[in-house]
Amino acid sequence: MSDDYGPGYGDDGDRDEQVVGIAIEKVCALITHVRAFDAKVEIADPDFAAGLSEADMISVHESFANDPVYEELVGFIDALNEEEQVNLVALTWLGRGDFSADEWEDALHEARAARSDHTDTYLLGIPLLGDYLAEGLAQLGYSCDD
Repeated sequence: MSDDYGPGYGDDGDRDEQVVGIAIEKVCALITHVRAFDAKVEIADPDFAAGLSEADMISVHESFANDPVYEELVGFIDALNEEEQVNLVALTWLGRGDFSADEWEDALHEARAARSDHTDTYLLGIPLLGDYLAEGLAQLGYSCDD
């Protein structure tokens, strides 16, 4: 996995990680890479993926199986521990408007309950993932521009 995704997770004194549950630098690096991949793929109909089942999304993503950028994104998400993956899903839902910042703990609870072995496929199948992650961070008071 590339070092482009920022420093490792787990600095005990980092308030950001205590609130968000994953290093802000990791989320920001992921946002940058996801946006680059999205620009490359250029989804013609963003509503198309919204109606896909998990099996359908797996099938769609198999078409990117030989894409090195996609594989790097999959590798990054798969290398995260379970709690970091849960936090990415919750941030996505927060940014998408499924939860408000006041409902952060509820979003985390729901993301833990929905946890599967296909978090990479689920997240990478969401159109505008980078935007949702950035918006989720913003709602919690963080920015990648800092």
